[in-house]
Amino acid sequence: MHLVITFKPIYVFTMQSALRKIGNSTGLVLPRPILGAMGVTGGTMLELTVEDGRLIATPVKPTVRAGWEAAAKAIAAAPLDDTHWLDVSNDRDADWTW
Repeated sequence: MHLVITFKPIYVFTMQSALRKIGNSTGLVLPRPILGAMGVTGGTMLELTVEDGRLIATPVKPTVRAGWEAAAKAIAAAPLDDTHWLDVSNDRDADWTW
C-alpha cells in the first residue's frame, strides 16, 4: 500500500443540464460556462470515465504528429499525374545564400 498525494487546483463549478435525444443517441449539452471552466471548446475530444456513479470528462491532449500517418498514406496513394511542379526552374538559385 502506498500513499499518493497530488497537488492541483480544485475548481468546483455546478450547473444542471438535461440529457437530450439526438437521433438514436442521447447527448449532454454542456453550457458555455462549464466549457470555459474546463478550458475546452466545441470539437475538443474528451475522455469519459464513470466513477462511483459520476461522469468525469477530461480533455484529451492531442498527440504530437496526430494524423500524420493517415496523411502520408493518402499522399502515397494519390495518383502522380500532377506535373505542374515540373515547370519550376532553378534560374534564380544564384540569388540565394545557402
